[in-house]
Amino acid sequence: MYDVLDDLNKTTGVTGSMVVGNDGIVIAANLDESFEGEAIGALAASITTNIQKSLDRLKSTPLKQVTIEAEQGKLFFTDAGLGILVVTTEKQVNIGLIRLEIKNAISKIKLAG
Repeated sequence: MYDVLDDLNKTTGVTGSMVVGNDGIVIAANLDESFEGEAIGALAASITTNIQKSLDRLKSTPLKQVTIEAEQGKLFFTDAGLGILVVTTEKQVNIGLIRLEIKNAISKIKLAG
C-alpha cells in the first residue's frame, strides 16, 4: 500500500496521502511533516461519517468523495473500500488530474487488499 501512496505523491500538486479506517485510525501514511496524520485521519472519518448519515436520510447513493478547499490547499477524502483515501494538495492544482490519479490509486489498493 505504501507503494501506491508513493506513486500518488509523485503527482504534480500532491503534498501527501494516507489511508485511514472508517474509525479514523491510520492504516498507512505518506504525509508531509507539517501534517498530523492522526488529526487528519480523525477529521476524514468524522466528515465522511456525517455526510454519509445525511445521504442515508436523503436516500441517496453512498458517498464516493469529499473535496475540501482551504486557504493552504485542498483535501480529498475518497472511499477506498477498506477505508478512506486522503490526499492533500497544493492550493492551485489540476482537480481533474488529481481525481484521475485517486481513481487509479483506489483500483490498486482494492487489488492489493
